[in-house]
Amino acid sequence: MSAVVMGAASAAPTMPAFGSTTPRARLRLTRRGRVVVTGLAALPLVLGVLVGVLSSGGAVAGIDGGASAMTFETVEVGAGDTLWGIAETIAPSSDPRDVIYEIMRLNGLDDAVVQPGQQLVLPAVG
Repeated sequence: MSAVVMGAASAAPTMPAFGSTTPRARLRLTRRGRVVVTGLAALPLVLGVLVGVLSSGGAVAGIDGGASAMTFETVEVGAGDTLWGIAETIAPSSDPRDVIYEIMRLNGLDDAVVQPGQQLVLPAVG
């Protein structure tokens, strides 16, 4: 025959009440755990540096890619000068619209209007 005995010794532990002052157990990591957590935390930083180094290699290699450096000439706009006339003067065999676009891009001009005395940087035509 079997008997069931109920008493304080077999009772399940109860949860502490909300706001109780019982101390909580502190999380403790082994040396191996600390190494793993540190490695996981440093992984995004290492990957970011690696991607940055690998992606900047093309730009560094392309600096002296064998192309000659572009040279520029400066001209002062005279009375009655237009970009069309300047473009035809510096590149008579080229389309003046392309040369005007390049002059506007180099000088940061919003439109093709120039003033007498204005300094313009012109692309060197080779």
